[in-house]
Amino acid sequence: MKITKAQVIVTCPGRNFVTLKIHTNEGLYGIGDATLNGREKAVVSYLEDYVAPCLIGKDPERIEDIWQYLYRGCYWRRGPVTMSAIAAVDTALWDIKAKAADMPLYQLLGGASRDSVMVYGHANGTNIEETIEEVGKYTDLGYKAIRAQTGIPGIPSTYGVSKDKMFYEPADAEFPSENVWSTEKYLDHTPKLFEKIRGTYGFDHHLLHDVHHRLTPIEAGRLGKSLEPYRLFWMEDCVAADNVESLKLVRQHTVTPLAIGEIFNSVWDCKDMITNQLIDYIRTTVVHAGGITHLKQIASLASLYHVRTGCHGATDLSPVCMGASLNFNLWVPNFGIQEYMRHTPETDEVFPHAYSFNKGALHPGNTPGHGVDIDEKLAAKYPYKRAYLPVNRLEDGTMCNW
Repeated sequence: MKITKAQVIVTCPGRNFVTLKIHTNEGLYGIGDATLNGREKAVVSYLEDYVAPCLIGKDPERIEDIWQYLYRGCYWRRGPVTMSAIAAVDTALWDIKAKAADMPLYQLLGGASRDSVMVYGHANGTNIEETIEEVGKYTDLGYKAIRAQTGIPGIPSTYGVSKDKMFYEPADAEFPSENVWSTEKYLDHTPKLFEKIRGTYGFDHHLLHDVHHRLTPIEAGRLGKSLEPYRLFWMEDCVAADNVESLKLVRQHTVTPLAIGEIFNSVWDCKDMITNQLIDYIRTTVVHAGGITHLKQIASLASLYHVRTGCHGATDLSPVCMGASLNFNLWVPNFGIQEYMRHTPETDEVFPHAYSFNKGALHPGNTPGHGVDIDEKLAAKYPYKRAYLPVNRLEDGTMCNW
């Protein structure tokens, strides 16, 4: 079997997605997600101008060799653009290999380690009362795990709070919109949200919260300590993880579990946090961490240090990534949880898929491959629209982490 074509498809059914479709001389094809939110065309160029020409004529079943060729061979290693492009190729090749074997991808990886994949949804509101109501809606839908975010009095906009509760899309403007932030107001207000949720719904459901890189280590330690009575499943991205050492200070002050890694691109980004047991969940995902081949390596390292997976799964990852992630999750021994932000009906039509939701969990289905396809004719009806993620400033105008 030989690769005959590597086709990049850009579509915007409500938000931009980049998809790589690899064709073979035996009629099989595979698809991979290459979406990098707010920088989509950088990956398009990387694939079309540098990667695709090198794939023609190669044996698609030599997945590991092609991964090493693209990683070691480019000299300029790692980074979100490079690793998203490699991930798209890798995912498409695993899709082809599983189709050739006539089995779902999770079977090719080693078979299921569980019956389904527990997922969490996003409940948010402009105030605590509205968030409480949204949490109730998710429990009614059968979710066992729910991420809760709320607006903060005195701050006009807050990360994770959106008008559309099911299909949150932060890349909301042709040029970056500006949010305002107050750490002091956030630290005072957030524990009140979880006190109210537990007082209303008890402790039968897992609760999660995303800080979105905005605190210093000592501030994160304070927040984690104040949330301990409400037994969070995890506190996500409590600090910017550029300096891994900062997490040691957080660990000294709280036993609230920590999750980090959705913007990480390789095992090297994760290594020190895992080996020093500074986190409890690693959030790396298929599309931004080099595909299934590399995510397996990250998960294997994590398993040695009692760290479980918690793959990123926002709406800026296409259903292709979700399908691949679910096959990975069904297999990986040290699975923790999977984020699940539902895509819009328009996106689901462009990307028909085999995975399904039931009682707070997803299953990838049993279609050969990763179970997700792309309708090219329908995709062509939704042309690319430039959209940026927001930026964030403190109340005095100082730039802050978004």
